Amino acid sequence: MAELMLEMKNITKRFPGVIALNNVNLQVEEGKIHALVGENGAGKSTLMNVLSGIYPYGSYEGEILFRGEECKFNVINDSEEKGIAIIHQELALIPYLSIGENMFLGNERGVKYKINWEETYQKANELLNTVGLLESSKTLIKDISIGKQQLVEIAKALSKNVKLLILDEPTASLNEADSRKLLDLLLQFKKEGLTSIIISHKLNEISYVADKITIIRDGSTIETLDKVTDECTEERIIKGMVGRTMTDRFPKREAAAIGEISLEIKKWTVYHPLHGGRKIVDDVSLYVRKGEVVGIAGLMGAGRTELALSVFGKNYGIDITGTVLIDGKEVRLNNARQAINRKLVYITEDRKGDGLVLTNPIRVNTTLAKMEKVSSYGVIDKDIEMIAANDYVDKLRTKCTSIEQDVGNLSGGNQQKVLVSKWMFADPEIMILDEPTRGIDVGAKYEIYCIINQLVSEGKSILLISSELPELIGMCDRIYIMNEGKMVGEVMREDATQEIIMGQILKSSKGA
Repeated sequence: MAELMLEMKNITKRFPGVIALNNVNLQVEEGKIHALVGENGAGKSTLMNVLSGIYPYGSYEGEILFRGEECKFNVINDSEEKGIAIIHQELALIPYLSIGENMFLGNERGVKYKINWEETYQKANELLNTVGLLESSKTLIKDISIGKQQLVEIAKALSKNVKLLILDEPTASLNEADSRKLLDLLLQFKKEGLTSIIISHKLNEISYVADKITIIRDGSTIETLDKVTDECTEERIIKGMVGRTMTDRFPKREAAAIGEISLEIKKWTVYHPLHGGRKIVDDVSLYVRKGEVVGIAGLMGAGRTELALSVFGKNYGIDITGTVLIDGKEVRLNNARQAINRKLVYITEDRKGDGLVLTNPIRVNTTLAKMEKVSSYGVIDKDIEMIAANDYVDKLRTKCTSIEQDVGNLSGGNQQKVLVSKWMFADPEIMILDEPTRGIDVGAKYEIYCIINQLVSEGKSILLISSELPELIGMCDRIYIMNEGKMVGEVMREDATQEIIMGQILKSSKGA
């Protein structure tokens, strides 16, 4: 057995009315990659927050041993001094600062009151080279993709002489190609002696990189699997996570007649809002029928989200041209309110930043998109609001203490259910779902899929954007393939495979 780097013993963490962690134990070996898996709300991130000092010593029970020494971290700087660095799912980078400035923020190069910028950028470039990111350290964060920002976060951690790297859902916002690059980077770091803990809901990635897998359910440790000695199949992991066997990841949909075309987009072109000469969406045409789930596949930067936002009330881009037809009639949707009134809604991929008000309760968030249904002459009827919120909590089986619980205190899967509730309350007929299962566990995904099936069984039209090809293949009747702003292909469900979709993307790429 390899030497233990980290041991967390009998960790118990309580919040008002809730035991988030109940005697959790974790052992991480030196130079290994250890995965932490469980459903949303199982306690994975809470455990890592205890380890990193976000939840200080004294606010929990149990002990932390790092290389045999008991640690009592009161702030995150205490854990960083020991060489423990955590990269959260929501990246902590400042968009209008350069890569180099972000990398050494709070850890500046130079002497007191004077930053050595030459050393800052030189060292930053060396670290960028280490993680395989070919960008100048003087580039602004806002000008690079999410995948590259994730690499900047890793480089930032390396700048602190990290010995234990913790990554919370590092590939949640990445496509499959960028995800594989990041995972291969972790494997390379492992060869160089770096120890990592990875939290992820993508079980295929866990199987690819992890030496050991600890499963947490309802705040308790279920088991730790060793890839060498134990059966580490996805089915085994899922059973440990959810407490039951899931034989089918995608719920069967009752065969129903697909109706007339509800949404049609013709020759849709959108230019970048800051770089006016750059086309982001280029002459795109598509249609969705009633009772149909239509997917859009593509790599990051293909223009899928920009297409959706521009159609939803021109919320992205400039010099937009083309035609939108709803139920066969041309409509002009110049803002989000006009789109909502035409029963077209967009469920954002960024539930925390754009979709929900985290500091407000479920009750308030549920009715935000259609306030006129719960108000009269500008006065909100809280009784109607409460009835509506409770109704959707029951319909979507949202786990919460009450509708007065702040959305920010819910797990990711339950936040997603509140976001869906918010837009269902607006009585839509056409719903654009942008990465609706990003960052949620396999059990919560299944419940979201059931909601999608229920919506189309009622005759709703769903346009589903996803970076997970199995999700598109498992849920969609048809799949459009988008690359570099253009629609480059279309495939029916019965013909769809990951190889066919990726093949069309690669074939259409510039220089192919």
